[in-house]
Amino acid sequence: QVQLVESGGGLVQAGGSLNLSCAASGSIFRINDMGWYRQAPGNQRELVATITRGGSTNYADSVKGRFTISRDNAKRTVYLRMNSLKSEDTAVYYCNAEIAMGVLKANNYWGQGTQVTVSS
Repeated sequence: QVQLVESGGGLVQAGGSLNLSCAASGSIFRINDMGWYRQAPGNQRELVATITRGGSTNYADSVKGRFTISRDNAKRTVYLRMNSLKSEDTAVYYCNAEIAMGVLKANNYWGQGTQVTVSS
């Protein structure tokens, strides 16, 4: 099976920075797109940033210029560097990856989530 394990969440003051990481493990043939999503209380889960296997990135407008997504294909890991954090960034952050266990169909996987709390 496949597992995504996130780390790096926590409590930070507004204006501060945090780094999140998410490592994939298991019977993996190939990892396609990877990304980060977040969900605040009472809100739907929303896209934060995605990155293709080749390194092309996409960001939500709300985090452009403050967050940076990157990945290390050899380590099967995706990262999220979050700068200039705001109270509205407070949420549970989830890692997402499209992973193929063989040469055919890829499936979508989610991590367990990591809490990010920004105090104002």
